Amino acid sequence: MLVSYSNTFRTFITCAFLITALSQLQARNSKGPDWLSDAVFYEIYPSTFQDSDGDGIGDIQGIISRLDYVKSLGVNAIWLNPTYTSAWKDGGYDIIDYYSTDPRFGTNSDLIQLLDEAHKRDIKVCLDLVAGHTSDKCPWFIQSKSAKDERFSDYYIWIDELSPEEQVLYDSGQSNFVRCDSPRGKYYLKNFYDCQPALNYGYANPDPFKSWQQPTDAPGPQAVLRELKNIMSFWLDEGFDGFRVDMAASLIKEDPSRDAVKALWRNIRAWMDTDYPQCALIAEWSNPLNSVPAGFHIDFILPWANTHSACLFRPVGYFGSTQACWFDRAGKGNPAPFLEMFSKYYDCTHGKAWFSIPTSNHDQLRPAIPERCSPDELKIMMTFFLTLPGVPYIYYGDEFGLRYSPSLPDKEGSGPDRAGSRTPMQWDCSANCGFSSAPDSLLYLPVGPVDGGALTVASQEKDPQSLLNFTRNLIALRKSSPALANDGEWELLSDPQQAYPMVYRRFAPDGESYIIALNPSGAKVWTSLVTSTAKPAVQVGKVALSTRGCRMGGCSALVVRVCP
Repeated sequence: MLVSYSNTFRTFITCAFLITALSQLQARNSKGPDWLSDAVFYEIYPSTFQDSDGDGIGDIQGIISRLDYVKSLGVNAIWLNPTYTSAWKDGGYDIIDYYSTDPRFGTNSDLIQLLDEAHKRDIKVCLDLVAGHTSDKCPWFIQSKSAKDERFSDYYIWIDELSPEEQVLYDSGQSNFVRCDSPRGKYYLKNFYDCQPALNYGYANPDPFKSWQQPTDAPGPQAVLRELKNIMSFWLDEGFDGFRVDMAASLIKEDPSRDAVKALWRNIRAWMDTDYPQCALIAEWSNPLNSVPAGFHIDFILPWANTHSACLFRPVGYFGSTQACWFDRAGKGNPAPFLEMFSKYYDCTHGKAWFSIPTSNHDQLRPAIPERCSPDELKIMMTFFLTLPGVPYIYYGDEFGLRYSPSLPDKEGSGPDRAGSRTPMQWDCSANCGFSSAPDSLLYLPVGPVDGGALTVASQEKDPQSLLNFTRNLIALRKSSPALANDGEWELLSDPQQAYPMVYRRFAPDGESYIIALNPSGAKVWTSLVTSTAKPAVQVGKVALSTRGCRMGGCSALVVRVCP
């Protein structure tokens, strides 16, 4: 009886352990890959990071040569902007072949070498996935134009005649249909530029009188969905660690509720959870209320898609902004709309997924602009970015204050705004700041201002007080602390109606807690919310702590650890 009882008890304990382990695994998988809990990403625009062959354009071998620098920052993941074969009418986001690397960057073998070298340094690599459209030079589109009964015929959306309403839009230049006069149809639907025909994932609510509006379960849309999974499998099977999805909400048409596109992405997420459970699915959606139910692990909060975010970063005159921003010495910004949005997105993601407010990216304004470029101003912004919950993303160069260059000419579809955020990486004071040995006339974009060499990696490496080393120290602090880490709790302490300072708390279940106070304005401010007199973990500018609170000089920041 004793042996029987012992065996039964052992079996019970084993089963209980397995059930608990399975539940924990399912809980982790429901949120995402384990490595995202301490991920800090670094975004690289390949054309302007490092040129290895002297043609004036960055390439994969150039990125490989700089991986030790990337590792030195403390980041452990890279997001690469598109490296696929492209027609280069939209900076690589007009893809001809999803299965090959563009010759300007190298070969597929080079890209796999980059992955292997990154993994040796414990750095994950995520690719960009342009899921909603191709280039009009893509073989799929060329075949789709020429016939109605071949493999790619229904990969795109074609019509012969515009409705009266659509004709009005077309005549005024506001239509999403592009004249083509091909055997397949007179017009095709675009997704962004005219050269980017939309892939046909179907219509959520097709009009029965418009035969070209196919339902999502029609053969054409289903074939496109299979192709998308094939593309993802091709690269994930090579070992890549996930994808950032461009324009993730744009796939299914006439879908105002986004229910149909959410269902599509849940399908992909379920497939990834089974076949690629440690690979990340990252949305360019800018609305976690939709992207999290759709199954994405991370969503970006981006100024172009969210005016509440734009009011924090974009001064009047930049990217069409007409309102004062909060990160400005003038002190006229209003953080209340942002904080209301942030609280809502934090509540819907915490414990379920992550969101990210990136330092900037290839489509938006850098923190450093001519009117906002002092080290203290940029340190306050970096303190903000690296003490928020969620997954941090640092755009190449922001870690040392690479400056936005206004009024650059259009380059490969960048338009008047985006080119200024895509200038070459500034490594040192050699020719072209070490980016390329090519003559100036061949550079992808001109090198930005270097301020006598101060705005280079080499110069800031030597200065313990530089923005570069400040960023490194912040990342190290974040990684050392459960409270400041990606999954730590967040609580707003200051009154959102009082614009300056912004004060919030990060804390963890073990009792560790940090209070962060930010004053980017040029005026002195007082807050009674910082009550610890402990030595600050981070301090920018003039700050006086007491048991009663904190007096902050203009353009200052504070991170204080509060003991459990």
